[in-house]
Amino acid sequence: MEEGCSRIRRRVSVCKRNRPSLASTSAIPSAAQLQSRDEQEEEEEMVTRSRRRKTVGVQPVEHNDSEEDMFGDYDSFTENSFLAQVDDLEQKYIQLSEQRKHATDFATEDFCSESIKNKLSVTTVSNFTEYKSDKHTENQTEHEDVPVEPGTDVLYDLPSSQILYFENLQNSSNDLGDQLTEKGDGSSSFPNTVNEELSHNCIKQQEQNDGSSSKVRSNSDTSRRKSIKDHLKSTMTGNAKAQTPIFSRSKQLKETLLSEEINVAKKTIESSSDDLGPFYSLPSKVRDLYVQFKGIEKLYEWQHTCLTLSSVQERKNLIYSLPTSGGKTLVAEILMLQELLCRRKDVLMILPYVAIVQEKISGLSSFAIELGFFVEEYAGSKGRFPPIKRREKKSLYIATIEKGHSLVNSLIETGRIDSLGLVVVDELHMIGEGSRGAILEMTLAKILYTSKTTQIIGMSATLNNVEDLQQFLQAEYYTSQFRPVELKEYLKINDTIYEVDSKADSGMTFSRLLNYKYSDTLKKMDPDHLVALVTEVIPNYSCLVFCPSKKNCENVAEMICKFLSKEYLKQREKEKCELIKNLRNMSSGNLCPVLKRTIPFGVAYHHSGLTNDERRLLEEAYSTGTLCLFTCTSTLAAGVNLPARRVILRAPYVAKEFLKRNQYKQMIGRAGRAGIDTIGESILILQEKDKQQVVLNLVLELISRPLENCYSCLVQEFTKGIQTLFLSLIGLKIATNLDDIYHFMNGTFFAVQQKTLLKEKSLWEITVESLGYLTEKGLLQKYTVLSEEELQYNFHITKLGRASFKGTIDLAYCDILYRDLKKGLEGLVLESLLHLIYLTTPYDLVSQCDPDWMIYFRQFSQLSPAEQNVAALLGVSESFIGKKASGQAIRKELEEFWVYRALLVELTKKLTYCVKAELIPLMEVTGVLEGRAKQLYNAGYKSLMHLANANPEVLIRTIDHLSRRQAKQIVSSAKMLLHEKAEALQEEVEELLRLPSDLPDVEASSSEKA
Repeated sequence: MEEGCSRIRRRVSVCKRNRPSLASTSAIPSAAQLQSRDEQEEEEEMVTRSRRRKTVGVQPVEHNDSEEDMFGDYDSFTENSFLAQVDDLEQKYIQLSEQRKHATDFATEDFCSESIKNKLSVTTVSNFTEYKSDKHTENQTEHEDVPVEPGTDVLYDLPSSQILYFENLQNSSNDLGDQLTEKGDGSSSFPNTVNEELSHNCIKQQEQNDGSSSKVRSNSDTSRRKSIKDHLKSTMTGNAKAQTPIFSRSKQLKETLLSEEINVAKKTIESSSDDLGPFYSLPSKVRDLYVQFKGIEKLYEWQHTCLTLSSVQERKNLIYSLPTSGGKTLVAEILMLQELLCRRKDVLMILPYVAIVQEKISGLSSFAIELGFFVEEYAGSKGRFPPIKRREKKSLYIATIEKGHSLVNSLIETGRIDSLGLVVVDELHMIGEGSRGAILEMTLAKILYTSKTTQIIGMSATLNNVEDLQQFLQAEYYTSQFRPVELKEYLKINDTIYEVDSKADSGMTFSRLLNYKYSDTLKKMDPDHLVALVTEVIPNYSCLVFCPSKKNCENVAEMICKFLSKEYLKQREKEKCELIKNLRNMSSGNLCPVLKRTIPFGVAYHHSGLTNDERRLLEEAYSTGTLCLFTCTSTLAAGVNLPARRVILRAPYVAKEFLKRNQYKQMIGRAGRAGIDTIGESILILQEKDKQQVVLNLVLELISRPLENCYSCLVQEFTKGIQTLFLSLIGLKIATNLDDIYHFMNGTFFAVQQKTLLKEKSLWEITVESLGYLTEKGLLQKYTVLSEEELQYNFHITKLGRASFKGTIDLAYCDILYRDLKKGLEGLVLESLLHLIYLTTPYDLVSQCDPDWMIYFRQFSQLSPAEQNVAALLGVSESFIGKKASGQAIRKELEEFWVYRALLVELTKKLTYCVKAELIPLMEVTGVLEGRAKQLYNAGYKSLMHLANANPEVLIRTIDHLSRRQAKQIVSSAKMLLHEKAEALQEEVEELLRLPSDLPDVEASSSEKA
């Protein structure tokens, strides 16, 4: 240590001779003065060396509480290498710069003195530590270079409190030094960065003042040096007396870094919390984003009222109901953002259809990037179970009904259900619609039973028996009849149009007569005057025509286009050509002939016969105005938000069934676009066969009666409802005995309505009967336990049962699927994907399939030998198909299946996107279909990273027929996906580096052995 300090001492002496000083007068010193000063410094250096030689071999005192013993007189101060260095550095700033002719004033002197007092000790240590390697010092006064040998670290023996303080400022000192050295006149051999800063500033001020302060400064030199020495002595004495625990330098530096990170985090939290509140407890930035992304500057009065309800403030469950297009979704979005940003909890939003999920993903991705949360899609083949557990950012899960149920199951299984702060259910009335309604009921019942902190928000435009739903969800209720655009309902009978009027005795009043001139041919082709009603609106406004069947949609679209003028072909001609091109590319060159004829006129059909990609392309074209008329089935009414100026109902039927009030309300609710239209119109057409008095009465009842009630389907959908529920309750260990399962059932929507739905059986009988069926099928095992002198029936799930509920398999087919998979293992053919496709085809499609056996036979004959081998293994022989073609009658998560898990991952991707492998990463982005993916790939955007870092303006110029809105959505979605993947990788790394909680304690185990 002493040897190292001596080398540093030599370095300080050299620097002292080379640096211009601050404390001299304005006169330039003579050569004799410079020489005498150098000689004096050399003598001081010799004295120091002799003293160091005397102290070699003397052991340092480990502990001494005496201040006099530690520092004593000036000699002991000089022998202390660190204080000697400080003294030498101080001398540098007392001398006058040889290049400066003006002195500073007294105020400048005080400023420099105070700065040196405050910073000198810090910069000395930090810079001595940094420069420990061999360097040659350049002498500015043309002295000889002095070699400097490397020394040891002078921080080694310092108290820990000083080390922390010095190391914190080391980086900032180095940065300042680099900047000031470049600006100085010549290079200095000693890079004391903070001292250089002081020197530079003081010299600047010297040039601006006269030399009157030189005398004052010369008189104060001695006293200032003494005061600094005293200050350092007292400070170091205090450090020496302090009982500081001994830590390694690396540990102390880590602690300092952690402390700085915590302080930064606290400042961030404090700064962000100051902004909470301006916009319904959200940062004002949220309000700005709604203006920027959605053009919403002010909320409707009912929205403000709903958001400020006491029940909402107290986080009670809430059901609210308003007419379609009333702005229900905006309230839900604000509540979700409150949960994500203010309460820092995850949120689940359940939507009825995949298309609506994808639309919502696109709309909220931009908000997620700006506000710092994740949007995760759980629809179709997308979704991870259990979801990734985020470190800081929270997640908004947007899911279909089925995927939402699986997500909740996975959170319960991993004990993370309390991380879900809010669940929002759109179209809550779907709880009464078949098997999907049963799944929705199961999801909500599990959340209510397992988490007391999760809030549930339900919304719908068509609710009637709200009291039952309130009792089930333990929720408050809010309703309003507000609609931003006035909706007028009409009936058309022959050429006459009547307006629906509840105040009139007949329920309607005369409105007008149609004046459209019809030819004889047109009257035969269009007896309902659809062309007349449509051309009153298009092409300047949009129009929807609801038809009873899919075939009727296509026929009506073609019929309307036959009688439209050629002027319609000129509207947005380029965009229509691009749409046809994309549709053709998506279908491998095979475009539907009906769409090929109707799209040039701005008309298309919309029904379930379209593929998802085709439907998305057409919906996008309608939203942007490329298409102005859709002929559609009732599925569009509950699908994506595609409003129109006028909605026409071709007939009061869905297929052959008469319309329900809920369906009617959903359809006419699409009329009127907020912010675009001032009025919306719906016209229900009565055809010749509907003019009978009975049908007319039904129609009048349809437009005036209250909405239908929704009822639980939990027991009605036996294998997909109550049996699946019980299987999952036992598998997730929510309830494993008969009493607990019965207690759970008492909290379901079915229990609320049990007396109405199933009077002949009690809830207990239904519970026991369903558990017995599952036990007989081998999905559950029953055993008896004696508890408190009572027999208790407990249940345990089997491997087959667990695989069934985790795979969401219909229990009616689970045993058949097991047999097929077992048989497949005996001879799985991997030469083609035919065998895997057979094994993954849903069994319930059989009832929907009625093949033409001649076509089937021709296709079979074209199979390769390997594929024909698959058919033979499955029992489908050529003779079997031949007999069917000739019309003859013929009868007919399990560990062992690990191979399927490995094989089906790639198959799932191929079946999901049906594109080349290089396009799959682009197809994962919401809003990118096959045609768009090819455009992006050919333009050089070949990966998710390319899209995430793309400039929307460049995309618009590069990709044909891409709107600014679409470009921004694509970039936002890509960024969101990229952030999710990066976060997942970080989580994986942290999991690998985290110490196991069950790691054996070495010391504990050794003591046990002893």
